[in-house]
Amino acid sequence: MVENLIVCEHLWHTYAGGVTAVQDVNLKIDAGEVVGVIGQNGSGKTTLVKHFNGLLKPSQGKVEVSGLDVGTHSVNELSRFVGYVFQNPNHQLFATSVKEELAFGLNNLGLSAAAVDEGVDRAVAFFGLDRYLTTHPYRLSFPLRKMVALAAIYAMQPKVYILDEPTTGQDHIGVTLVSNLIAKLREQGPTIVVVSHDMRLQAEATDRLIVMRRAEIIGDGTPKEIFSDHAVLEATNLHPPQITRLSQLITKPGLPNTALTVNEIAAPLASTL
Repeated sequence: MVENLIVCEHLWHTYAGGVTAVQDVNLKIDAGEVVGVIGQNGSGKTTLVKHFNGLLKPSQGKVEVSGLDVGTHSVNELSRFVGYVFQNPNHQLFATSVKEELAFGLNNLGLSAAAVDEGVDRAVAFFGLDRYLTTHPYRLSFPLRKMVALAAIYAMQPKVYILDEPTTGQDHIGVTLVSNLIAKLREQGPTIVVVSHDMRLQAEATDRLIVMRRAEIIGDGTPKEIFSDHAVLEATNLHPPQITRLSQLITKPGLPNTALTVNEIAAPLASTL
């Protein structure tokens, strides 16, 4: 595993209006990590991750991705390594068919026709989109449009996936699908950064949580560590998933005191009955 795929050194970002959204952030993310970024609205989460593909440039400090200085490379150059899936797929989809959408990024990379077809076929198979290939993306439901947006990034096989609020607008089935897709992506070894208010998704899908408050990182640890840190949770007004809160209330011997999933507590609990 290659370490330090993403490196932020004393990163600051101040918008034109004078609002500082990221303040003196130092962060390293290794290849293959699945990292969640959490915090209240306005804490700097999206501003931080938009530096990872060059959508934003540092006001001060430095960001490197796969050894490339984000400050001196274009979004197009960085797109070979980083794929960004927007919260709203309508900001990302513009082709007249799903197939054209899946092919767009590959064509933009200058790949051969055969390589483009191979990438499209790979994405179609992974996401099960074969019956939608000739459909205009805007004729699809919102959850399906989000899947197409993610599939278009997947076709390019980046080293890093940035998922910005992937469960927004999804019902329970959609949320489960997103969680399963992250698990499938994990098996292929890319780095995945998940920005989300969905604490259940963060608990179940990530290995590490970065907690932001007022433009700064105030917590960095495993989901169990973060959801057990009452000071950090109180400072950010965030709440663990319901199953985690339940497990913290049950003091029965043999039960985990910070369970992240139902299965984690169900089996031990059943054995005590």
